Amino acid sequence: MAMRRLLSLTLLALLVSGCASTPEADPPAKLEPLSNGAPVRTLWSSSFGAKMEGQLQRFAPLFENGKLYVADTQGWIASIDAASGKTLWTVETKAKISTGLAAGGALLLAGTRDAEVLALRKENGAPAWRGAVSSEVLAPPAGADGAVVVRTVDDKIFALDAKTGNRLWSYSQAVPVLTLRGTGAPVIAGDKVLVGLANGTLVALGLADGKVLWEIKVSTPQGRSELEQMVDVDANPLAADGVVYAVSFQGRLVAVSLDAGRLLWARDMSSFNDMVSDQERIYVTDSDSQIWALDRASGAALWKQDKLRARAVTAPVIQGDYVVVGDMEGYLHWLARDDGHFVARHKMKDSAIASAPVVADGVLYVRGKGGALEALQMETEKK
Repeated sequence: MAMRRLLSLTLLALLVSGCASTPEADPPAKLEPLSNGAPVRTLWSSSFGAKMEGQLQRFAPLFENGKLYVADTQGWIASIDAASGKTLWTVETKAKISTGLAAGGALLLAGTRDAEVLALRKENGAPAWRGAVSSEVLAPPAGADGAVVVRTVDDKIFALDAKTGNRLWSYSQAVPVLTLRGTGAPVIAGDKVLVGLANGTLVALGLADGKVLWEIKVSTPQGRSELEQMVDVDANPLAADGVVYAVSFQGRLVAVSLDAGRLLWARDMSSFNDMVSDQERIYVTDSDSQIWALDRASGAALWKQDKLRARAVTAPVIQGDYVVVGDMEGYLHWLARDDGHFVARHKMKDSAIASAPVVADGVLYVRGKGGALEALQMETEKK
C-alpha cells in the first residue's frame, strides 16, 4: 500500500504541475500583448540558494520587521534587508529543508524531508531546537502562544513546545490511498488551529490541547476511480472576520463560521492554491490556472480571468488596487481587483515562479525556482 501511494503521488505531482505530456492536457495559454501596461520598477534583485526545479514545495520569502527570510532545499537559510537586498546573515543547517519559513515569536520555523521541525533564532540564525514528527513536512509550521503546530505528509497534526520542541499533542485522521503531493499549512486563529485534510475535511482543533472543536466536510469524494475521488484540502484555510474559507481539489469552496463550524455557503471549485481576501471579495486561482473574484458574503462569482489557463499560476496576492500572480515562465501579472483585467506584466530573471509573491509596505517580493529574488513596485504604487 505504501509503495502504491508513493507511486501515485509521484504521478500526480507531474500531472498537477503541468509536467506530464498527455493528448488531453490543455497547452499553456499564450500571453496576449499587453498595450499600455503600467510600468513595473525593479528596486533590487539578487539570487539565493539552490535551484528548485521540479519542486512543488512552498518556498516563498518570509517578511517581518523590514527583513526577508529565505531557505532552500539544501539547508541554507538567510536573512536579507528588505529595503536594499543586502544579506544580513546566512547559515547552513545541513537539513533537507522541504518548506518555506514561518515566524513564531523570536524563532524561524521550517520543516524537513527527514520528519523534523527546525527552530532558529531570527537575530542570527543560531539553532534553537529540532523537533521530531511522524513524516516529511511539506508546509510551513505555524507558531503562537508557546506552541508550534505542523502538518506532516501523512496528514498528522503535531503541536510542539516553542521553547523545547517537545511534543504537546497530536491529531490524525485516516488518509486516502491517493492524495496530492502537497499539504496545506495549519492556520492559527485565536485559540483554534484550522487544518484542511486530504479526505476533504476542514477541522478546528483547540490550540491548547488538540481536541476537536468542530469539523466539516468541504467536499465528498465522487466518481469511481481513486483519481476522481481525490478531494484534498491542500490550500491553507483563510480566516477573516469570524469566517473560515476553505477550498478543495475537485470539490468545493466553502465559507464556515469560525466559532461553531456552521456552513454559510458553498460553491463548486477545484483548487490547491491559497486564497486571499479584501473586505468584499475572495481571490482564488483554480486548478486550471483561472483567477476568480468571489463575493465573500455569498460566494457568487464577480469576475473570472481565464487568459492564463494551464500556465501553472500561483496563488494570488494583493498589492494596492491589484491582484498579482506568477506563472510557469517567470511572468508576474497584475490584475485590477474590480474587474480582473490585466494592468501590468513583468518577466523576472528566472525560469518559473512556483510560490506566491509576498507584499509588504507596497513592495512585492518574488522568488523564482532558480533562486532569483526580486523586489518590485508598480510606478502607480510609488510613494
